[in-house]
Amino acid sequence: MPATPPTLIDIGINLAHDGYDTDRDEVIARAQRAGVTQLIVTGSSAPSTRRAIDFARSHPSHLFATAGVHPHHAAEWTEALAKEMAELAGAPEVIAVGECGLDYFRDLSPRAAQQHAFHHQLELAARLGKPVFLHQRDAHADFLAILREHWPTLRGGVAHCFTAGAVELDSYLDLGLAIGITGWICDERRGAHLLKLVAHIPADRLMIETDGPYLLPRDLAPKPASRRNEPSYLPHIARTIAAARNESLDSLAQSSTAAARRLFALPCAPETPRD
Repeated sequence: MPATPPTLIDIGINLAHDGYDTDRDEVIARAQRAGVTQLIVTGSSAPSTRRAIDFARSHPSHLFATAGVHPHHAAEWTEALAKEMAELAGAPEVIAVGECGLDYFRDLSPRAAQQHAFHHQLELAARLGKPVFLHQRDAHADFLAILREHWPTLRGGVAHCFTAGAVELDSYLDLGLAIGITGWICDERRGAHLLKLVAHIPADRLMIETDGPYLLPRDLAPKPASRRNEPSYLPHIARTIAAARNESLDSLAQSSTAAARRLFALPCAPETPRD
């Protein structure tokens, strides 16, 4: 019999994306057979948060949701939206507030609006006693300053989809953040620097994610017919991270799964059939 794959948790999957509309249940089933027993579905707007909660309710103990407004949507932040997000974030299926933060790379919302929405979501996380699921791109100084202001009131958080350098990594680790690593580390053009950096992340603060449908690992072989990423590819990402840290896949799986369960207060997943 083939070896049982190690248990993994995908801490960031955009399962509400329309790229999964035709086969979402099959995507979830493939993930579970690959050993990815729990998925945290990212909420990046009010509509995607509502869908994430619905998916979590349909797959209890396997799927969970975050509730947030991505900086790309920060210009939509109003008092009415703030009230709606507070209601959504309070749902028991929601285990973190976010995806929230700053993105000065695309600037799809004015920077002042991004900062305003970020402040409000950090305050919401503090009120609810839930960790934060964070996004930062080309906005490190402002992001860190705002986060430091709120950190004493927060119940932890994770720098989702970390792709930056040593300065940013050290700053986030010094603050107390966990770090989420994606298939970016499998990209020899853009992610090679992460192969060295992941060795410096404490095992109890390293988590793994696909950020699907984005960031399909470039070195998958054979290459999938579609460029869509999905949670069943998380073991491939985990193997790359484990090799870069000079540890076994089982060791990485155990520590990253424990770290995710601790930060997000996740229960153990019920047993599911695997390949």
